[in-house]
Amino acid sequence: MIEYIRGSIAELTPTYAVIECGGVGYMLCITLPAYTALEGQQQAKLLVHEAIREDAHQLFGFINEQERALFRSLIGVSGVGANTARMILSSIPAPELEMVLVSGDHSRLKNVKGIGIKTAQRIIVDLRDKIKPTGDSLINQPDNTSEVFDEALSALVMLGFARPQSQKVLKKIFDADPTVKVEVAIKKALAMM
Repeated sequence: MIEYIRGSIAELTPTYAVIECGGVGYMLCITLPAYTALEGQQQAKLLVHEAIREDAHQLFGFINEQERALFRSLIGVSGVGANTARMILSSIPAPELEMVLVSGDHSRLKNVKGIGIKTAQRIIVDLRDKIKPTGDSLINQPDNTSEVFDEALSALVMLGFARPQSQKVLKKIFDADPTVKVEVAIKKALAMM
């Protein structure tokens, strides 16, 4: 199994990249965010997912583990194939998609070409509890208070509150008072939950 391919970019289009590695050109199907990240680059390292079927052997390339993990989760849903999963990740970047799945926003998924309401609902039902938002999908937080924000968020999560809900509440608190102390932020958040 191929984990990743690193080499020079021989060809790049919005749907695929050809990476030359050891004298061999590997064609990898990519998402639009991957295309944007690779544009103007000479070298690339893409994480790989191999799709082997009777009629085709395809390689899918991803710029980070978050994108590849979401792709693998999506193709695990009944009725969602590799190209549909790639279309979803091209329409909704991975950090946003995690939040869409966790929040249950099936209308956002339904707006993706080729996804109907039933498929969107099935994706959310299947993946809602399996997806844990990563640092990239967290709500933007004030830079100067990130350490205090992180500490308060960790405390709320350890107390059993859901991470997305805790982030929203803390964001409101820190937007109102960026200099708030950890203890005060936790107390205010507990009152707002």
